Amino acid sequence: MKLKKWLASVLLVTTAMLTTALGAFVGVNIGTDVSDMPSASNVVAILKANQITHVRLYDANAHLLQALSNTGIDVIVGVTNEEVLKIGESPSAAAAWINKNVVAYLPSTNITAIAVGSEVLSTIPNVAPVLVPAMNSLHKALVAANLNFRVKVSTPQSMDIIPKSFPPSTATFNSSWNSTIYQLLQFLKNTNSSYMLNAYPYYGYTKGDGIFPLEYALFRPLPSVKQIVDPNTLYHYNSMFDAMVDATYYSIEALNFKDIPIVVTETGWPWFGGANEPDATAENAETYNNNMIQRVLNGSGPPSQPNLPVNTYIYELFNEDNRNGPISEKNWGIVYTNGSTVYPLSYGASVPITGNSSASVFCVAKDGADTDKLQAGLSWACGQGGANCAPIQSGQRCYLPNNVKSHASYAYNDYYQKNHGAGGTCDFDGTAEVTAKDPSYGSCKFTGSSGADGLSLPPTTAQGPTSPSGASMNLQVSSLQYLISAVGVFFALAML
Repeated sequence: MKLKKWLASVLLVTTAMLTTALGAFVGVNIGTDVSDMPSASNVVAILKANQITHVRLYDANAHLLQALSNTGIDVIVGVTNEEVLKIGESPSAAAAWINKNVVAYLPSTNITAIAVGSEVLSTIPNVAPVLVPAMNSLHKALVAANLNFRVKVSTPQSMDIIPKSFPPSTATFNSSWNSTIYQLLQFLKNTNSSYMLNAYPYYGYTKGDGIFPLEYALFRPLPSVKQIVDPNTLYHYNSMFDAMVDATYYSIEALNFKDIPIVVTETGWPWFGGANEPDATAENAETYNNNMIQRVLNGSGPPSQPNLPVNTYIYELFNEDNRNGPISEKNWGIVYTNGSTVYPLSYGASVPITGNSSASVFCVAKDGADTDKLQAGLSWACGQGGANCAPIQSGQRCYLPNNVKSHASYAYNDYYQKNHGAGGTCDFDGTAEVTAKDPSYGSCKFTGSSGADGLSLPPTTAQGPTSPSGASMNLQVSSLQYLISAVGVFFALAML
């Protein structure tokens, strides 16, 4: 027994050290309540172009899971709130869900975790009694498939279940949920899984009636007279984000649990709102997300857990314009559906991705597209669209192969590279698509490729309409974390 406890301690410390050494990461949520949702392949091309290496899906979207195969992108797949009840009441339903939505895609799609529901305790409290049973059934199905070390199970919860989050040191979960949360934490502890937290300083600030300054919500430095200090621990909090994470750690500790890491499954800031939402601005959203990225990627934790990185997922990739609610609810996206960024995002001091990057996005003709539509698109691009079509003229470097699809691809891409920063799309009556694969061949170099003839290219993640060009987002990868953890657990158990 002593050997088992010693090995468990060594494994926990080793895993924490490896996680820190590999680096924290920032990922992104992909919601699909979008009226002009790009195809799954185009979504993946956008992820690659922005070097996004971790994503969370709100469901088990078959098209996205398939498109994410062989990309190396880590994926959290979601059980919808509507599915929780059935899975919680039926182990066979849980097994069927795992077989259909996890086993069917591994290992080519790198599914690393399952998020069971979304803020179940605060949004559908009547389902709370079966939440942990659902998680247990899913975990047992993973064990049966020998995937429990590779795929973890957790459930995202909001800050709403912590009634008073400041000062963090006195924060506790809503006592009415103590039984369910205790079961949840015991499950996470037993399975070496993370607590999933949705933390929104935007709401903490806008609903706080001026208690905290805007700078505190946006990770901006505070003057000494405005420093936010926990009176019990004397810890200084430089951001509301850190205070929210720490309040959750203290709430977990209040139920006598430790060593359960927190991953922030949602955070962000809306960039546009209604007349009564003055803080939902592009400037604030840009400031929040850029500062958050730098904060997370420094690899440290909140004041009470300085050695535990806070891996985080931005809410969200696209504006979900079909969502209900206030105007701000529809405008959290960081990327337009045409692949251009809403505002510049950058990772630390890294160099922004430009058109000379291997991660460039290209616009090409679709395989099987209608020839007449391709010809019409080609004519428009070379005419009204203003594309440079000289290279596809007879005798020029991109003339061969002499077919409408090849010529259309060149013209489409030239138009797209010149105009997508101003809102130009890659559609052409449904005959075009974006791709991260460079279509250049021989001496025919497409605009955006590394071998283009001295062309001055716009950033591949240019701004939306009326916005100036800017930097793109470069998000750090640590795809080996789960693998290393699994290997460590395997060897530890093998020695028992």
